[in-house]
Amino acid sequence: MPRTRPYQPSLLRFLHGINALLVIAALISGFWVYDTFDGRFGKIPLPRINPIIDYHGTIGLIVFLFSPWFLIYCFWLGRKKLIQPNAIANLAQVGKPIWWATLQRLTNTVTIGAVIFAVVTGRLMDETWLPQGQLFHVAYSFHLIAWATMLGCLALHLLMSAKVGGVPLLLSMSDFKVRPDDHPKLWIQQLRNRS
Repeated sequence: MPRTRPYQPSLLRFLHGINALLVIAALISGFWVYDTFDGRFGKIPLPRINPIIDYHGTIGLIVFLFSPWFLIYCFWLGRKKLIQPNAIANLAQVGKPIWWATLQRLTNTVTIGAVIFAVVTGRLMDETWLPQGQLFHVAYSFHLIAWATMLGCLALHLLMSAKVGGVPLLLSMSDFKVRPDDHPKLWIQQLRNRS
């Protein structure tokens, strides 16, 4: 029997969608910066775009300005999709549905932490370092680690969501249908009446 597509709140879809696009743009432009100015751990033949560091910085600034709205949603209305106090007991039930659901919540929480780590380390960067060949700043090293962590978390987030909810869950996040009781004009009221 095929799974029915769950309904995701429109505010979640809006904030999650914008955040996802920004994070993916940051990952791509971040790799392009690394490939252009560093490449110590391997390169691919991307065309050289000298202002790519400015593009990446602009995307990072937008993530920095937008992410707090997504974090407020996550910790306010979406807190049930993050790690819960009973996580240790649930993780002891290996292979059961609650185990997978708890792993998904843990992944969601770690992914939020990875975004924060990437934003903070990015804000510590100076855009003149890499063009000048200064590759050994601690902030840059941590930002590289943040990039790799974010990439791994994004992959795990997609895999765990697919495992827990399958394709219907993944598709529900990109659905444009909005129920009358979930209209964008009701978003402020939803935040006030959090459950």
